Amino acid sequence: MISPHSERGERRGPQAAPAGRPAGPQPPPPSGPPAWDGPPPVGAAPMQVPLLERAKAVTNRISIRWRLTLTYGALFFVAGAVLLFVMYVMVAWSIDVAWPPARDFVDYPEEDALKFQRWWDTHRYAAIIAAREHMLSRSLLALVGVGIFALIIGYVVADRALRPIQKMTATARTLSDSTLAHERIDLQGPNDELKELADTFDAMLTRLNVAFDTQRRFVANASHELRTPLTINRTVLEIALGDPEASADLKALGRTLLEVNARNERLIEGLLLLARSERELSVRKPVDVEDVAETAVEQLAPRAEEAGVEVVTELRGATTVGDPVLLERCVANLVENAIKYNIPESGKVWVRTGMVEGALLVQVANTGPHVPAYEVGNLFEPFRRLSADRVDSAKGAGLGLSIVRAVVRAHGGNVTAVPRDGGGLVVTVRLQSR
Repeated sequence: MISPHSERGERRGPQAAPAGRPAGPQPPPPSGPPAWDGPPPVGAAPMQVPLLERAKAVTNRISIRWRLTLTYGALFFVAGAVLLFVMYVMVAWSIDVAWPPARDFVDYPEEDALKFQRWWDTHRYAAIIAAREHMLSRSLLALVGVGIFALIIGYVVADRALRPIQKMTATARTLSDSTLAHERIDLQGPNDELKELADTFDAMLTRLNVAFDTQRRFVANASHELRTPLTINRTVLEIALGDPEASADLKALGRTLLEVNARNERLIEGLLLLARSERELSVRKPVDVEDVAETAVEQLAPRAEEAGVEVVTELRGATTVGDPVLLERCVANLVENAIKYNIPESGKVWVRTGMVEGALLVQVANTGPHVPAYEVGNLFEPFRRLSADRVDSAKGAGLGLSIVRAVVRAHGGNVTAVPRDGGGLVVTVRLQSR
């Protein structure tokens, strides 16, 4: 394409090449020097934002409470201004009507009576002007004072009007899949639009609870049903491997199938535990996280020694209320993941428990491969692994951190993970103290 700029350049004749650039034909962009073909792009010059758009941007940053307050205040000021104008007109009309005529006071000759009438009318007009000015100044002061008071009252009224919405917001923030069964807004009051909204929200929570419960029951039932054929498969494979007449190829195939079967059994156990941990806690008793962490570390000590990983513990007592089995599995999953996903030689795992700023903490850190910060959140999703999705699953089923998050949420806590400097991950569990 040849632009008008190119034609004008040809008519002007050849020009000297700039310094530092070889003469002769140049390759086209992007391999050659940059060149514009046609007018500059739209984004080259700053766009002027219209005043109306800027005003809308300012109003969009104001909260609904202040919008209602300013609306109440503006309506009051408009009503006050209209009333003030009416009173301004009514004062002049009232004085004019109530002002006595001059003939009621004197009986002068006609020439003197005209002079007195003009003098009397002048005083009446002056009285009207003075009354208007006096009333206007006092009324404006009163309007400002009462207007400020109206803004305060408007803020209070807006707060009371928005209180049901605040209750809905607070309920929505405290909701989780384990509290859907009993947490509702249950707004009391007249059958108005806000109550209809709250009732609709409660009905939606009921439907969500049914959906979550159905999903959990399906996972639990399916896992239970799958355990039976897997157990039968394992038994058959073990019998076949114990047959002295079985060939070496058959035994190799049997061992491979047995490993696959064992992995499927671990997957089913993980799904069962995940479904159980996502339900509301049925067992609540005092639990010392120091004992829980110590038991988990002792159980996994042989695995750490086999992997050549050193486990360093710094355990302090701290008591919470919850399910001891689930909490033990939660800490065990963290330690097991830290051992599994570690460096091949001289790996380390740090396990800490205790109270920090009034919160009960369990922290597990490890050496290991570098973990990008944007990948950390995905690690808590089921069947997700670092830089792989359902691939390279020989190390596990990909449910470890999902179970940790479900257990922690069921206990009213939260879990966070951050990449560790030098590689690895630091996972911190915060629970409510007893």
